[in-house]
Amino acid sequence: MRLFGIIGYPLGHSFSEEYFTEKFIREGLTDCSYRKFPIGSIDLLPRILNDNLDLQGFNVTIPYKKEVMGYLHSLDAVAEGVGAVNVVTVTRNDGILQLKGYNSDAPAFRTTVERHIGKRAMTALVLGTGGASAAVSYSLEQLGAVVMKVSRTPGKNTILYSDLTPSLLRSSDLIVNTTPLGMHPDITSCPPIDYNLLEPHQVLYDVVYNPLKTEFLKRGEARGCTIINGMEMLHLQAELAWNIWSAAGVR
Repeated sequence: MRLFGIIGYPLGHSFSEEYFTEKFIREGLTDCSYRKFPIGSIDLLPRILNDNLDLQGFNVTIPYKKEVMGYLHSLDAVAEGVGAVNVVTVTRNDGILQLKGYNSDAPAFRTTVERHIGKRAMTALVLGTGGASAAVSYSLEQLGAVVMKVSRTPGKNTILYSDLTPSLLRSSDLIVNTTPLGMHPDITSCPPIDYNLLEPHQVLYDVVYNPLKTEFLKRGEARGCTIINGMEMLHLQAELAWNIWSAAGVR
């Protein structure tokens, strides 16, 4: 049996196991299975690898998309450019373990933006500074967007929520939530922006997909904004992950 999986914590929100299990059944891949590996610390990754010798690839989700890089032997160009990993291939040659990191979030996000918004000049606010934020910011910059990150802590090209002025909020064509705020089971939370300032010309995109309509999106919709949830991105990044594992010879 060829095993694939996902690491992160918590994993109650994740649809990946369901998605890949259904895919394997649908495509007749009877020798493949997919498991959740909820780990409270990235330090537990070596134990998972040692205890599951049939593990050939895994996804990475909150909060380890950056931390996992310290355990990898190599990165592809996109993962290196993003500075975060959400797909890993596992190979063992003569007992020597090799882990290579990839990022399928970035191309998946870019595809959804091109489908729903198109290729046009835009300004974007990216809420959050984690691994998903890195992929989103990378993709938007590749599309030529002017990007500003917003966080609870200051950093490079990052402002605090308290420094987000009404004019900056109103003038942003796209606002992307890359934080876990609003994700199941904490579905009533949302990023601390002034939603009363939002205008119908703006697009709100939430990378969260569980629930499909987060509090962030509900508040944007109430102001007439176009809203996009993370489900399409989830499906696209999952198929890209499978393509990566296939190209690595693990299919």
